[in-house]
Amino acid sequence: MRGARSRPLRRSSGRARAPHVQYDEVADASAALVIDAYSSSFALASRLLHRPVRSHVRNVYALVRVADEVVDAPRPGQDVSQRARALSALREETLTALGTGQSSNLVVHAFARTAAACGIEPELVTPFFSSMHTDLERREHDEDSFAEYVYGSAEVVGLMCLRTFVAAEDDPAARYAELAPGARRLGAAFQKVNFLRDLGEDLDGLDRAYFPGVDPRRLSDEQRDALLDDIDGDLHAAATVIPALPDSARTAVCAAHDLFADLSARLRRTPAASLHQHRVRIPNPVKARLVAAALLRGGRPRSVLAATP
Repeated sequence: MRGARSRPLRRSSGRARAPHVQYDEVADASAALVIDAYSSSFALASRLLHRPVRSHVRNVYALVRVADEVVDAPRPGQDVSQRARALSALREETLTALGTGQSSNLVVHAFARTAAACGIEPELVTPFFSSMHTDLERREHDEDSFAEYVYGSAEVVGLMCLRTFVAAEDDPAARYAELAPGARRLGAAFQKVNFLRDLGEDLDGLDRAYFPGVDPRRLSDEQRDALLDDIDGDLHAAATVIPALPDSARTAVCAAHDLFADLSARLRRTPAASLHQHRVRIPNPVKARLVAAALLRGGRPRSVLAATP
């Protein structure tokens, strides 16, 4: 109804804004709302990102979150085939928006604008949706399928974020190539920590076991430590790269790294037999201290400072 539009175009410096600008802003605000609703730790760390990187990273994670909800939070009575079709529709809508730069889905629209501005290519988006489809098709993993799943579900997300970090650099392609290995390792660490935290929920609620050769109900302390040794290796590799990130992102990424390093340490102190029933969390005051410490250190992870002569 044309008569329903009663709000005049906002003006800036005496000039009317283009009609699409408000839609773009609403799309960005919608992505931020998704992040604030679903991830308190990420929302906390993301506040340390400079603009416009902050909005770009939120736009990336909002799409990731929506896809995850399509897979893991079905509507009442919705079966696997219906979720698969919904996920396929979201994938096609996203890939189409990468070409057109717009979508009627606000979160997809926000992501498409970020992709265009920062150079996020379909080669990073396609593996992500493939891993999401895997969650609807596979209940257990071997070493090869696990590596493929982690790449698509987490490492490419780290690479998408890296695209946003280096977009304003003098040579974004060179900086991306330099920092990509660390971004992949950090994304992998985040995912593996969450797998270990969510052993019970994944198995009992979703009928999934991610770690190859590990029975979540019979996890031993030795298995827990082996998994955490691998995670800590990823975290250490990422920590050595974080100081080279642009100022716009360094402190936020350091804070996120240190939050997950703290989770890893808490998981190691938790008896393996209880991880199936107990989800390890960081108390909010500790989260705040870790983020403040990352800010005071200028975005340099504590482990890197300790290794500096």
